[in-house]
Amino acid sequence: MTAKTLIHPSNQTGMLRAFWLMALTIALVIAQAISAQARPESFADLADKVSPSVVNITTSTVVAQGTGPSPIVPEGSPFEDFFREFQDRNRDGDRPRRTSALGSGFVISEDGFVVTNNHVIESADEIIIEFFSGQELEAKVIGTDPKTDIALLKVETDQPLPFVSFGDSDTARVGDWVIAMGNPLGQGFSVSAGIVSARNRELSGTYDDYIQTDAAINRGNSGGPLFNLGGEVIGVNTAILSPNGGSIGIGFSMASNVVTRVVEQLREYGETRRGWLGVRIQDVTDDVAEAMGLEKVAGALVTDVPEGPAAEAGMEAGDVIMSFDGTEVEDTRGLVRQVGNTEVGKTVRVVVFREGKTQTLKVTLGRREAAEGVVPAAQPGEEQEPAEQKMMGLTLSPLDEELRSQLELDADATGLVVTDVDTLSEAYEKGMRAGDVITEAGQQKLVSLSDLEDRVAEAKEAGRKSILLLVRRAGEPRFVALSLESIDE
Repeated sequence: MTAKTLIHPSNQTGMLRAFWLMALTIALVIAQAISAQARPESFADLADKVSPSVVNITTSTVVAQGTGPSPIVPEGSPFEDFFREFQDRNRDGDRPRRTSALGSGFVISEDGFVVTNNHVIESADEIIIEFFSGQELEAKVIGTDPKTDIALLKVETDQPLPFVSFGDSDTARVGDWVIAMGNPLGQGFSVSAGIVSARNRELSGTYDDYIQTDAAINRGNSGGPLFNLGGEVIGVNTAILSPNGGSIGIGFSMASNVVTRVVEQLREYGETRRGWLGVRIQDVTDDVAEAMGLEKVAGALVTDVPEGPAAEAGMEAGDVIMSFDGTEVEDTRGLVRQVGNTEVGKTVRVVVFREGKTQTLKVTLGRREAAEGVVPAAQPGEEQEPAEQKMMGLTLSPLDEELRSQLELDADATGLVVTDVDTLSEAYEKGMRAGDVITEAGQQKLVSLSDLEDRVAEAKEAGRKSILLLVRRAGEPRFVALSLESIDE
């Protein structure tokens, strides 16, 4: 008779319990391993890997001497002869002298292309690259882009150079580990570690997209790389926020996804070639959206369309750009960056909101660099005080020949001149001042005060809570939405 092993149900329960306990233990071990991997015990291996590709940069520039202010000594003063003798003895000190500055950079190709900040090498007569091995080579400038503060250099060498690659800065998350390398305060090949503190920071430039980090960045780190744990460059260390000139844990690195486009163009053309739409724009605010009947606060409001690609495509002031080349427009900053990153000469579809409905325009982009400065700004005129009618806290007067002359406007310019603004009014709070010219209301041109009254009546009949005014100051247009309640005076 074959023997059989029988397991009592109570024993089965115990075995299952033991199995699940073992599984839970394994899961905890794996979780701890992952956690340990996220918090490296050392950055030494990463530093060893990327250090040969990081460089110190020394620049020298010839500057003129004796151009500063001279001491002011009253005529007849007992010190007059002393200062004259002092200047005579030091006359040779007026000769030009050479000064030097330090920065950082990194090699991006084995044939010697080096990326750094534009402000590191700007106006330099000589640029010396020092490598981790101690080798020094002279570099030449291939191209610069002051808008993103990026410069591309080139050194000549017979041997292939160690280099690093750019990573995708868009994948960097707040809290990720990063390391910064460079030449802080002349202490070459220095490494500091920290985390990504914030993303998509804007400082002052049109194309700004900075990664904020608490990794120590000091003077001399400019132009150096910000690495992720994979050894990829996700930023170029550019600026710090500091009350004393030293690191307080708030540093900014230009995101690699901005840098790579700039570097590609500098490498190919020696200059940048950004797309140009040819419009002046402002953000859509809550009151502007309500005044125009927009369903959501998004897009870029066109304030002016000078001669250029957009004008040729039929775009008009008052249009709201909702989509550009298949991508929704959230705000003006996003549109400017998207247009700038688009190929010059490309024909794109631009969806605009106009008079309560959308329409699609086809625009062939121009080149921004060639167009900058094409549209001169009008000179600001003198403030005028004659009052014709008060509305919305504004004293308004129709444009006439005398006002056009005083405000230096074209002979055919039309609109209403703001001659005074009540400092307690909504209009004043939103920046309107004497000398402004209101050219449109409710996206229709104004010639007389009655035109404005008609536009106000139409907005009220349509159930609007505010009315949209197109205001020009010194040639620069912008839209201002004023509450209709402020008109009941």
